[in-house]
Amino acid sequence: MAIVKAFKGLRPPKAIVSDLACLPYDVMNSEEAAAMASGKENSLLHITRAEIDCPAGVDIHSAEVYNKAVESFQAFQQQGWLVQDEEARFYIYAQTMNGRTQYGIVGAAACEDYHNGVIKKHELTRPDKEEDRMVLTRYLSANIEPVFFSYKAVPAIDEIVNSVVQNTEPEYDFVAEDGFGHHFWVIRDQALNARIEQLFETQVPATYVADGHHRTAAAARIGAERKAQNPNHTGDEAYNFFMAVHFPDNQLQIIDYNRVVKDLNGLTETEFLEKLQDGFELEKIGSKICKPGELHEMSMYLDGSWYKLKAKEGTYHDEDPISVLDVTILSKQVLEPILNIRDLRISKRIDFVGGIRGLGALQKRVDSGEMKVAFALFPVSMKQLIDIADTGNIMPPKTTWFEPKLRSGLVIHKLD
Repeated sequence: MAIVKAFKGLRPPKAIVSDLACLPYDVMNSEEAAAMASGKENSLLHITRAEIDCPAGVDIHSAEVYNKAVESFQAFQQQGWLVQDEEARFYIYAQTMNGRTQYGIVGAAACEDYHNGVIKKHELTRPDKEEDRMVLTRYLSANIEPVFFSYKAVPAIDEIVNSVVQNTEPEYDFVAEDGFGHHFWVIRDQALNARIEQLFETQVPATYVADGHHRTAAAARIGAERKAQNPNHTGDEAYNFFMAVHFPDNQLQIIDYNRVVKDLNGLTETEFLEKLQDGFELEKIGSKICKPGELHEMSMYLDGSWYKLKAKEGTYHDEDPISVLDVTILSKQVLEPILNIRDLRISKRIDFVGGIRGLGALQKRVDSGEMKVAFALFPVSMKQLIDIADTGNIMPPKTTWFEPKLRSGLVIHKLD
């Protein structure tokens, strides 16, 4: 069963929260981070992307950058821009996009649960990205940004969240520059905090990494590292836990994650279309954007026209959690045998576009001549994600896109 505990959050005052809170470190480059932090001396980007305050051209993984992050982190606390709560608490973090709101419990997940499989993952991680987050965590001795978890909905937890939201004013309530709403409650009732911890321990057999696999892996490794270094380790130390926002599965919606390819592997458009008919029923739609309407249906944009592709029976297996995915069908029927793209992690001929950008973004990249063909996929469901994680399988790369992204800086978990 899942161990999730209250913690003494380090948080900004209400007056500056909208300036301090920022997007996760990994959805921007250094130039974009500098632009986002421009005019905001208390933006958390001065900590999470500290290279923006270092000389141009600095190695973002250098000690100079990590030391700058520490300097800024200490300054934020000295200035009163980050203040630690006096008692351990749970928090509620809600996000609103397109009129729909999802509510998550912010708590400290146990590193032990990651190692013993209670925290389930569905993606592979890259050691270099893990190491970067580990180094920053070592320098700061804090989980500066939350990870995005899910769990199978528990009515008793829903009731607590609903009660707090309906009967308590939010601590923070603002709309970010992207138009998404962010709402945050502090649960000060210690009986409620104890009840939430007890409900996770008795009614939540597993939690699922939705977004933030590298930060999760890095946090768990830091916990193991600190444990090994402490001869008086008890298991209750703050470093045994890391910050996560836990959303019930029935409130989450995964957005499509689409593909664009640079060339047709030497084929003409006609030859390519002929080969596609081995695995798909093709229908030419024309210039009007065509969005997939159901599982095993995908759209393709090629040479100024949209096509509807329906996977033929026998090209997938609905009883298999990996084979059922449309990203798998695309890889096995198109990318590998026709276009000779066999490793999505390293191929320079393919790129990935989150559905939040719209299918017009796919068409634009093909029309510009940068890419030759685009594929729009029907989004993965939370059930499919959970089935894959529960069976110990790993999703193909770039399969899920969650939106809105968690804002960093609403609360921070210190490790000492």
